[in-house]
Amino acid sequence: MSRWTRVKIKYLYQQIFSHIGVLLVAFIVLSLLFSQYIETLVYKDKTDELINYGENILLDLQQGNNRPEQVINQYANVLFGRDIQFSVFDENIQLLNPIKWQGPPLVLTEKEWRRLQSGETIVSKYDLKRFDQDVSFVAVPYIIGGRFIGGVLLTSPIQGTQEMISEINQYLLYAALFALGVSILLSWLLSQLHVKRIKKIQAATSMVSAGNYHVSVPSSNFDEIGELAKDFNQMVDKLNSSMEEIESLENRRRQFMADVSHEMRTPLTTISGVIEGLRNNMIPEADKEKGINLVSKETKRLIRLVNENLDYEKIRSNQVKLSKEEIELDELLEIIKEQLYLQANEKGNDIQIEVEDGATVFADYDRILQILINITKNSIQFTSNGTITLRGKIVEKATVIEIEDTGTGIDPGEIEKIWRRFYKADLSRTSNPYGAFGLGLSIVKRLVELHEGDITVISQKGQGTKFIIKIPLAN
Repeated sequence: MSRWTRVKIKYLYQQIFSHIGVLLVAFIVLSLLFSQYIETLVYKDKTDELINYGENILLDLQQGNNRPEQVINQYANVLFGRDIQFSVFDENIQLLNPIKWQGPPLVLTEKEWRRLQSGETIVSKYDLKRFDQDVSFVAVPYIIGGRFIGGVLLTSPIQGTQEMISEINQYLLYAALFALGVSILLSWLLSQLHVKRIKKIQAATSMVSAGNYHVSVPSSNFDEIGELAKDFNQMVDKLNSSMEEIESLENRRRQFMADVSHEMRTPLTTISGVIEGLRNNMIPEADKEKGINLVSKETKRLIRLVNENLDYEKIRSNQVKLSKEEIELDELLEIIKEQLYLQANEKGNDIQIEVEDGATVFADYDRILQILINITKNSIQFTSNGTITLRGKIVEKATVIEIEDTGTGIDPGEIEKIWRRFYKADLSRTSNPYGAFGLGLSIVKRLVELHEGDITVISQKGQGTKFIIKIPLAN
C-alpha cells in the first residue's frame, strides 16, 4: 500500500476544497464568458459607430449640397479629433481625400473588393498586417441606382478599446477575489457546522458500541444529516427496547428455572422419601397405602408440569388446529360448574350461572372448556367462602363470557404480568391441584387469541377479580 493511499483528509477540508473548487470553476467560466461578451460588445459598438459615420459621409456626398472636398473636410474635423481616420474612394480605387486630410491606405484583398462591389459592408475587428497598428476598420460601399461608384474606409485604433476591456477585466477580477473570500468564509462556517453535527453522531455511535443505549442526538427534517440523526435515534430506541426485552427474558429465564426447580423439588423429594421408606421397610404396614397414594399424587403433579409445558409450546407455535362449532353457552357453563363443584365446595365457595337466553359461542369445544376451567379454577384458588359467578351474553356480534369472584383480587401493577409463562403472584404459591406451575393463564390468553378473541382482567386488591372474554360470533 502506497503512502498516498493511507493519507486521511478530514471531512471539513473535503467540504472546503469541494466548495472552493466548484466556485473557482464557476468563476473562471463566468469570467471568460463575461470578458468575451464585453469584448464583443465593445468591438461591435465601435464597428457600428464606424459604419454609421461611413453611411453619413456617403449620404452627404450623395445629396450634393457641398462639393466632395467640403464634405470630407467637415467630417475630417470631427472624426480625426476622435482618432478615427477615413478615406473616400471611387470605383477605380482612387482616393478623393484632400491631400492635407490624407486617410489610411486603401488596401483590400480581391475577395473583399468583390464583396464590396456587390454592396456588402466589410467589417474587421482588428487588423495589424495592412496598417501600422492594431485597428478596427470598416469599408462601406457607395451604391447609386444599383451601380457601384466607390465607398468609404474608416479605421480606429483598438488601443483605447483594449484598455477599457482590461479595466473591466480588472474590476471583474477584484469582484471574483472578493466573492471567493466570502465563499471561503461561508464554506468554512457551513463545513464546521456539518462536521460538528456528524461528530455528535460519531460520539453517540461510539457510546452505543460501548454498550450505552440511552443516548440521543439532535434531529431535524432540514437535511439528510438531520434525517440520519432521526434514524439513529430510532435505531437506539429499538436497541434499547431490545436490550430491555433481552434482560427481561433473561430474568424470566432465571425465574423460570427457579420456579421449575422449586415446583419439582417438593414432589421429587416426596417420591424419593416414600420409595426409600418402602425399600428399607421404614414405613409401617398401615401407612404404606397412604405413602403409595402420595407417590401417585406427586407423580401426577410432575406429569401435569410436563403436559402443560408441551401444551403451551404447541399453542405458542400455532400447532393447534381448532374445530369451531356453535355451542350453547348455558350448557357449557353448567359443565364447568359440575366439574368444579367439589373443589369450590372444599373452600366454601358457591358457583352461580347467569346466561342470556339463546346465547351461544363459536369455538372449539375442548379448547373453550380448557379456557373456562383454567380461569374458574384460578378464581376458586384465590377465593374462600365467597361466590364465583359465570355469565354469558351476546354483545355487538360477539359472545362475552365473564368469570367474576369475590376473592383476594390482584394488585393493578400485577395484572399485566399474570399472562407471563411461569409467572405467579405470591398468594399463588399455596397448594393448587391444577395449574400450579403458572402456565394456566398464559395458555388461556394464547387460546383466546387463536379464537380471534380478546381477554381482559378487572381487579382491585381485596375486592375480587373479573375475567372478560370476547369471542366473535360465526359469520
